[in-house]
Amino acid sequence: MNKKTIILIINFFCLFSLYAQLRSFNEVFPNASTELRNSALGESGFFKSANRAGGNTLTGYNSAIDPQIINTVLARNPLYLVESISVITETQENVSLLDVYNALGKIKDLKGRTYNSHTKKMETPLFEDATRIQSDKKTTPVSDPVPARSIPLTETIYIRLKDVNFGNTFYRADMAVVQNGLRYTLSNFRNITYLLIPVIREEKFIAQLYIEPISEGVLIYSIAGTDISEFIASRISVDTAIFKRLSVITSWAADGIISK
Repeated sequence: MNKKTIILIINFFCLFSLYAQLRSFNEVFPNASTELRNSALGESGFFKSANRAGGNTLTGYNSAIDPQIINTVLARNPLYLVESISVITETQENVSLLDVYNALGKIKDLKGRTYNSHTKKMETPLFEDATRIQSDKKTTPVSDPVPARSIPLTETIYIRLKDVNFGNTFYRADMAVVQNGLRYTLSNFRNITYLLIPVIREEKFIAQLYIEPISEGVLIYSIAGTDISEFIASRISVDTAIFKRLSVITSWAADGIISK
């Protein structure tokens, strides 16, 4: 039996299991308060930030999500943490993991996605350009693939995002099938700079997204952590800057799933 056949068989059983046993929000977050649940299922979703210097931590709300998704971020002991939970309720029926995987493959669709800029008082594109690149060593742009017919158990791609504040930024995205969903890990493999000054050193930003179809829609859980230079931290709201980027990435994934 060749590798391709094995992957197809595993995908079949993963998808069969998923449709047979969709979990509910309360099963994923059994200890969530009514307020948290209502926020997550609402239009804006749930959001929380923490600062290690302030003695605050995030706990993941004792969820039934694979603890490694949260622990991978916490293990780096980042200075700043942001966590969000949202549920896409306006999806078409029978969203599959394959739909989620294909949505995450549309890197070019990150280009031009906007956020509400308080300083400019208007919707502003966060990423002026977005493209896959060949590798961490060779940053030649490559096209997004055509929609896949099966999900690889793991995959790594490399991305260049032209950030409106930081110019070209470079990320590694690792995807893996986990539990009933997909884990998407995003980390910077080069320094993120501002006017040639390193703002976030390489591998000092990490975001974990976990996406799972549930009975109420499609759950998107995310947690991100970073260390940032004191020079920049004293001049901006760091948690807002992280959340802004996490929110744009989450909404990109959500829109891709909705338009499947």
